[in-house]
This record gives sequence, C-alpha cells and structure tokens, in this order.
Amino acid sequence: MKILSLSDVVLSRIYSPQVRALFGDIDLVLGCGDLPYYYLEFIESMLDAPTYFVRGNHAEVVEYYESGPQTHPYGTVDLHRKIVNHNGVLLGGVEGSIRYRRGPFQYSQSEMWLNILKLVPGMIKNRILYGRYLDIFVTHAPPWGIHDQPDLPHHGVKAFLWLLKVFQPAYHFHGHVHIYRPDTETHTRYYNTDVINTFGHLVTNIDIESSIQSRVETKQQVVK
Repeated sequence: MKILSLSDVVLSRIYSPQVRALFGDIDLVLGCGDLPYYYLEFIESMLDAPTYFVRGNHAEVVEYYESGPQTHPYGTVDLHRKIVNHNGVLLGGVEGSIRYRRGPFQYSQSEMWLNILKLVPGMIKNRILYGRYLDIFVTHAPPWGIHDQPDLPHHGVKAFLWLLKVFQPAYHFHGHVHIYRPDTETHTRYYNTDVINTFGHLVTNIDIESSIQSRVETKQQVVK
C-alpha cells in the first residue's frame, strides 16, 4: 500500500493539476493537521483516493468559502477519537496539540489521555477480531520525547507514547513540528512502531502483512 501523508503547509506542486502525475498511484491519503479543507478536498478529488485526517492546533472550527461555511473537508473522514477499518488496515487518530493558549483543538496532557482512552475499546475490539490493536496511528502532535521540541507549543504528548508502547501500531504519522534543517530527525523506531514526522508531504510504502508478522514474532520472543 502506498500512502501520501501531509501536514502543516500547502504545497503548490500538490495543489495543482500535476498532482495526478506525481501521485496517481496513491492508495491512501492521511492529513496530519493544519491543512485547509479545500486542500484536502482537492487532493481527494484529484487522486480519487480515500482520505483520512485530523485537525491541527491552527485549524478553524469553520472555514468560509464563496460557496459558504464548511465544518469539514467534503469526501474525507475525520479520524479524531475514532477507530476505522479501511480494507483491512486498522486506523485511529487524535487531533490537536498540547494547549499553549486559548483556542480550539488544543488539549492539556490530561485531556489527551481522555482522547486516547476513547480509542481503547475500539482497539481491544480489533484485537479480538483481527489479532492486533492498530496498524496506523494518525495525530497532529508528536509523542512525548520523539520529534518534539522544548517550547510548550511543540511539547509531545505523553499519552501517545503510552499507546505506542502498549498497543504497538506499525506506524505513527504526525505533523506539527516544522522541518527546517536536513539533519532533523523525522523517522524514529519506538518498540514496534515507526514514528514519522510528515511535515509537508511524504510518500510511504507500507506492507501491513510483514508488519503484522514482525509484531507477532517480537511478542513471541518476549514471551520466551
């Protein structure tokens, strides 16, 4: 499966007719926050690919266009506090960042724990039905201590780190932390999860079957 993940900035070469030539073979689009509704709608319609998203801390509750107000990008699925089975790939997500000022889509560390706890019943159901909790975790903010920054607006989320350790999704895609230097760490392995900062855009080829087998083998080694 080929995934196009995006966050934080509108890129002119993607928001253009050439997006089909560049990404026509994409199977799934993931929006990791702080992207306008029109941008996600355009990508979804041009690529005709299923599109899932979470909102970032700079998102507006309502966006206004000539056609009128919108509360979500049409044709896409909001993953916030949801567990979704997309053709056998198990997705879950949480929006926003750590609160640093007044405004929507910002949460305290305690509130982020509540967001994560909302996902737990669905992940347990996945475990019963499919033998695993989650394949792809989609957020705006990074987990605590991975790709985050010392300033409060870019603190990582402690509850995310717990989810990765306990439920071990294959991938965690996030945005929020902008990349300005080529030597910035954007891909980190934490237990059995590849944590990926997808600032701007990123194309990732994933093999869920291999990932499932790897996670099973790791658990067997731990049991031994």
